[in-house]
Amino acid sequence: MKTLAKENSHTRLPIHLITGFLGSGKTTLLNQLVHQPGMQNTVVIVNEFGEISVDHLLVKATTEDMMVLEGGCVCCSVRFDLLNTLEDLFHKRARQEISAFEQILIETTGLADPAPILRTLINDPFIVAHYRLEIVVTTVDVLYGAQQLDEYDESVKQAALANHLILTKIDLIDAKMLENFKHRLRRLNPTAILHEVNLNQQTIEAATLFNTSHYHLQTQKLDIERWLQADVYLKPQKTTQFPISHQHDAYIKTFCIEHTEPLHWLTLERWIQQLTRLRGKDLLRVKGIAYTYETDLPVVIQGVQHIFQPPSTLDAWPTSQRRSQIVFITRNLEKKIVEQVLYALIDSQTPAEVCQAALILLGQN
Repeated sequence: MKTLAKENSHTRLPIHLITGFLGSGKTTLLNQLVHQPGMQNTVVIVNEFGEISVDHLLVKATTEDMMVLEGGCVCCSVRFDLLNTLEDLFHKRARQEISAFEQILIETTGLADPAPILRTLINDPFIVAHYRLEIVVTTVDVLYGAQQLDEYDESVKQAALANHLILTKIDLIDAKMLENFKHRLRRLNPTAILHEVNLNQQTIEAATLFNTSHYHLQTQKLDIERWLQADVYLKPQKTTQFPISHQHDAYIKTFCIEHTEPLHWLTLERWIQQLTRLRGKDLLRVKGIAYTYETDLPVVIQGVQHIFQPPSTLDAWPTSQRRSQIVFITRNLEKKIVEQVLYALIDSQTPAEVCQAALILLGQN
C-alpha cells in the first residue's frame, strides 16, 4: 500500500447540487436563493438562462454565457459540458476576471439522473483538485411525488442521494397522505433532512441548506460522524403499517457495512474492484472509512457507480474505537451480498478463491 495523501477537501471550493423532478419547484427554490444576502459570492450554473427568471435579477452580462445577478451571484450556462464550465470558472477566478466566488450552485434539469453528475465531480482530476461535492438538495412534489417515484428512476435517485429533501405543494394534500409520503421518503433516504414548505408563500434560507457542512468550523477537518451518519444505517429498521412491497423505489437499498477487525489493503481493493466491475451501475453512492493493517490512520473511501476517488487518510480517528464503516446506497444490491463478498475475500488464500468471491455478485439477479 503506497503512502496515501491526507484528506484535504476543506481547501477546495464547495459545490452544491439542486435537483428535483419536473414541476417540483426546483427553479422556484433557486430563484429564492440567488438573491439572498449569504449568496453574494456564489456562482450559479444552469442549463439554460430561461430556467431562472433573470430579467429582474440581471445586473450585467459579462460574456454571452455569464451574467451577474442582483445580490452578487454570478449565473452561467453550460455551453459545452459541466467539466469545461467548472474549469473555465476556476481560471476566470484565478485571473480575477470574475469575483473570487466561494461556492458553486448547480441546478440540474428535471429529468437528470444525479448519479452521473456526482460521478463526474469525483472523477475528473482538475475538478477533484479544486472543488469538492458538498450538499445535494432535492425538491419533491408531494402531490405527484408518489407517482413519480413509481414511474421514474430519476426521481428515485434524486431523492435517495439528497442531503435535504424540500417537500413542496404541501397545501394540496391532506395530513395523512403527507405523513405516508414522508415515511416513504425516510425509508428511501433515512439521513436526509426534510423541509415542508409552500414555496409560493414561504422562503427557504440558504444558510439552512448550505451551512450544514461536513467540516468542523474551527479546524476545517472532515467531520466523519456528520458526513457518514453510520449510526442511522446501523439501527434496526422499524416495522410500519405502510405497505412497501408494491413500491417501485423498494429496489433502493441503504445500509452500512461495519467491520471491527483491521483489513488488509489488498482485500479492500479486491472488494471494491469486484463491486465496481460487476455491479458498478448499481452503486449509487459509497462512502466511509476503513481500518487497515497498513496504516494507523482511518482511510477515507468514496465513490459513485464504477468510479472511486483515490483513498486518503484523516489525521486521527473520530472516536477511540477503530473500525471500518462504509455506507452504501445501491440499486438492487442487498447488504448481505456485499458482506458475503467481503468475508469471502478476507478468507481467500488463492486466486481461485478470489474469483469464487466474484461469483457471489454474479449469482444475484
